[in-house]
Amino acid sequence: TAEHGEGGDDGNENMRKKTRKKRKMMKVSLTKDYPKKNAEMLSGQYGTNLLLVGVALMLAAAHDDALVREEHLLSFITALMLLQLFWMLWYVVRRGRMRHARPQRDKDAGTSWIRGGLTLLALLSLIMDAFRIGFYVGDESCLSIALAVYPVIHAVHTISQVHFLWFYIKDVIKTFETFERFGVIHAVFTNLLLWCNGIMTEAHHFMNNQRRRLTELGYLNVTTSSHEPHCNCTSSICTIFLNSLYYLYPFNIEYHILVSAMLFVMWKNIGRTINYHGSRKAASNWLTSAIVGPILGLIAVAATIAVLVVYIILVEDSRDTHESAIYIFYCYGIVMLAFMCVAGGAGLLLYRVDRRPFDSTKHPSRRLDTELLFSSSVGAWLMSWCSVVAVAAAHSSPSYRWTNILYSLLLVLEKYVQNIFIIESLYREPDPADGVEAPPPATPEVFSVAIDAPPYSGIVNRAYENQESGCPSPEGGQEENGQGFSCAKRQAEASQPPAQAPPPAKASPHARSLKWRRQVLKNISIFLLLCNMSLWILPAFGCRPQYDNELEQETFGFTTWNTVLNFAMPLNLFYRMHSSALLFEVFRRV
Repeated sequence: TAEHGEGGDDGNENMRKKTRKKRKMMKVSLTKDYPKKNAEMLSGQYGTNLLLVGVALMLAAAHDDALVREEHLLSFITALMLLQLFWMLWYVVRRGRMRHARPQRDKDAGTSWIRGGLTLLALLSLIMDAFRIGFYVGDESCLSIALAVYPVIHAVHTISQVHFLWFYIKDVIKTFETFERFGVIHAVFTNLLLWCNGIMTEAHHFMNNQRRRLTELGYLNVTTSSHEPHCNCTSSICTIFLNSLYYLYPFNIEYHILVSAMLFVMWKNIGRTINYHGSRKAASNWLTSAIVGPILGLIAVAATIAVLVVYIILVEDSRDTHESAIYIFYCYGIVMLAFMCVAGGAGLLLYRVDRRPFDSTKHPSRRLDTELLFSSSVGAWLMSWCSVVAVAAAHSSPSYRWTNILYSLLLVLEKYVQNIFIIESLYREPDPADGVEAPPPATPEVFSVAIDAPPYSGIVNRAYENQESGCPSPEGGQEENGQGFSCAKRQAEASQPPAQAPPPAKASPHARSLKWRRQVLKNISIFLLLCNMSLWILPAFGCRPQYDNELEQETFGFTTWNTVLNFAMPLNLFYRMHSSALLFEVFRRV
């Protein structure tokens, strides 16, 4: 009976162990395996639906006699910004309490110059918020309070977000991963929604101006509406604030889309293990190696400003000057794009000469840069091919007809060449002959003797003192086996005056060729950077001949063509800003 009882106890104990093991496995599967497999998908779906709700409200508010008004949309966006502020505050407080366990950092996520550029864009966004508040104060009698609360919360959101990007964007989160995924993706899609709202507001303003301009020039086939705004400014200050808002929208739009990209990299880094290999490149004196590129780029910027001023003056004057303004733009664009194609092609030829393997290391930031570069190119390609079809099919023949088709084809080719040049520059392995910082000296071991260590407690070790000559003291009597002769010989050599240093060796042909290629690539990258900034300035500040071109409107119709432009133009603006940032990174890597 006792043996039977002991056997029963052993069986119960085994059953309890199996039960505990099953519970442990279930706990592990629910707390670890489940988030790793599905948290990214769950949070991504949450963010996508959040964006779609906001877009649905925007489309409903864009209607003339809308039941959903602007204050309803702004109230929804304000609630999202407040929720993101609470999450950022929670993260910063929790991060501050974990001083003993600092998270791993991704050095490629948000370099200092990118954060500096975002800070400048954020300052311009804050000025825009100040203009919004001034507009509300100037006409508060008929405006909703939501129009005053929104810019205040947006300003607080901008300041807090810039602080978060400067100090926490490089963190690789490995605690509360599921919750943090939802927090970061909420921030990503909140900024995307703010980007969409800026695009919709700017497009609505530009469409109203275009309809007014086309009506005054005699294009009777354009349907216009006489919808009056809900509130009219009653003071000159209110009008100044309202008109100034639209000059700052391009900067606010670029700010939010770039922040979304940086936060998306942080979201992809959650739970990631980072292993870095290789060493940093030494800083180079780029001021002396890049001269021709900056000069040509500044000439392009000056020409861009001149074309912008001429276009804005001529496009609203008369029908003849209207066509002249479009013709001037296309001639300018043909010259600019031709030079950019030649520069990008020259860079690719240099890469073909220098055959070097590609870096296959996985970097979420670099992969995102590549995907954004190609996806944002679709907008300009769509506009270009629509223009080609319109030129071939239209019956009218304005003065800019054939310059239009040449400009469109060059635009397709320029993006094709530039994309390949940027991607190949970012993915190339560093040249072994590049200047690389030497690794830091190894830390002395515990039992090693430092060369400049002082004598210990006044005890003089004469053998140690003579280590520099490598000879023991004569008092030690160690002169057997020829050691005395060798020591005497070394001492005699040491007493002789030092010989003159040999002249420095001349640089090898490979080193000279490498230096020449670097200089050319630096000039190409800075020239393309300034050209892309020039091509961003024109549409950002109102030079958009695609809206004023009658060929596309004749072929596709006013509504269809404007729908294409409202989709493609924001992508084109983002492409120019994003490619400028990548070209600056290429410039730094060369």
